[in-house]
Amino acid sequence: MPLIETGRPPRIDRRQFILLMGVGAAAAATGCQSAPVAVIAEKYPEPEQIVSKNGVLSAAVTVTRQPVDIGGRQIVGTVYNGAFVGPTLRLRPGERLELAVTNNLPEMTNIHFHGLHVSPSGISDNVFIMIHQGQTQNYVVEIPENHPSGTFWYHTHAHPYTEKQVFGGLAALLIVDGLTEKLPPELRGIEERTVVLKDFQAVNGAILTDNIDSNAPTTRTVNGAINPSLEIEAGETQLWRLANIGADIYYQVQLDGHQFHVLTVDGNPVWRVDSKDSIVMPPGTRFDVLVQGGEPGDHVFRTLAYDQQGDQYPEAPLATLTVVQSSRTPAAIPARVVAPYDLSTTTVDNARTITFAKDQATGHFMIDGTMYDEARIDQQVELGAVEDWTIKNQDKQQHPFHIHVNDFQVMSINGVPYDAVSFQDTVNVPAFGETVIRIPFRDFTGKFVYHCHILNHADKGMMANVEVV
Repeated sequence: MPLIETGRPPRIDRRQFILLMGVGAAAAATGCQSAPVAVIAEKYPEPEQIVSKNGVLSAAVTVTRQPVDIGGRQIVGTVYNGAFVGPTLRLRPGERLELAVTNNLPEMTNIHFHGLHVSPSGISDNVFIMIHQGQTQNYVVEIPENHPSGTFWYHTHAHPYTEKQVFGGLAALLIVDGLTEKLPPELRGIEERTVVLKDFQAVNGAILTDNIDSNAPTTRTVNGAINPSLEIEAGETQLWRLANIGADIYYQVQLDGHQFHVLTVDGNPVWRVDSKDSIVMPPGTRFDVLVQGGEPGDHVFRTLAYDQQGDQYPEAPLATLTVVQSSRTPAAIPARVVAPYDLSTTTVDNARTITFAKDQATGHFMIDGTMYDEARIDQQVELGAVEDWTIKNQDKQQHPFHIHVNDFQVMSINGVPYDAVSFQDTVNVPAFGETVIRIPFRDFTGKFVYHCHILNHADKGMMANVEVV
């Protein structure tokens, strides 16, 4: 039966709470019966971190289907190294990632390093590699010296199993360090929080692998915990790494009584720091933000009700922040992180139109009227070109567009000029609307994909190939 989000639980103390989870309507449909279950989270969890040494991050992950702890319960998921939120990989620009991936699933899997500007060929960020049952694939990814510093992530990209595997848990963070070094001295060395947003639905003690309904009741988690508690002192500044690494659903995050001061968008440091009351996060997006402790007391970090125009997502608590009384003076928020690299006045070499649509009769999702074909080259681009892509959405629901390898600048949405503050790798395309993006295809040749990052849609055809030559 689905584990359904409930309201905020009564607070026991700053380190412990009890959340009663009800039984979903699907229980009757599946013949399941269950009483409410007490879930205890003692503290705000942080995923395991694996950090580079001497210029190399050497790590191994094993992919299994096994019971894992989620909110104090043992639930079967599809995971890296036995955890619902796999290990965070942490390295610096100019370093090398060596990752061995062993597949113990009955179906194939692989790895995509989401948002990294690295080679899509060979044994780097190559989503056409498939790791079959019992096999180990050794990936080697060279991070360029000038790579942006921020929050990225890695996840399976094995078509057409991507949704079920990411939904089961095959997704974790990858951090390219150096962001805080770009901040004023008083903001270096501040406490960091990873805020990994994932949801799950479980039947008979296992996360769903088939017929996943993104509009069904779902349990939201932060770092694999259900409504965990964390603290900040009044006036203290923390760096929160917000990442929506779930398979399908949107978040609109808000922290009661506080603002998010945005330092990066999809791992790209901003040339203007904006302060937001809430942030819409389609699947795949990340924001590194500063949070400053405000009024002492408890404040709910939540996702607001959001109308995706296909799905309806209710408001739900994500975590509880306790602000502790302090005499600290808040640090000044910087006006920018990096100098502008705006492409607004750049010469455009080519323009293309990409159309997203759904076949209502079959349920298939298409790009330019066709479903995904791995063997087909849908777009061919010359290395070094700067192109404008108009992403048209002919569907009644929103679609987040994502492209591998080369990030882009958003130029306009529904004809209205967009005031970009950085590059990004994912952008929401409105229902029956259009978004224009400007992409510099630099540094790397090879074949890679662009797609809707609602992974159910990508698995059902809304993906295409681009080759840089």
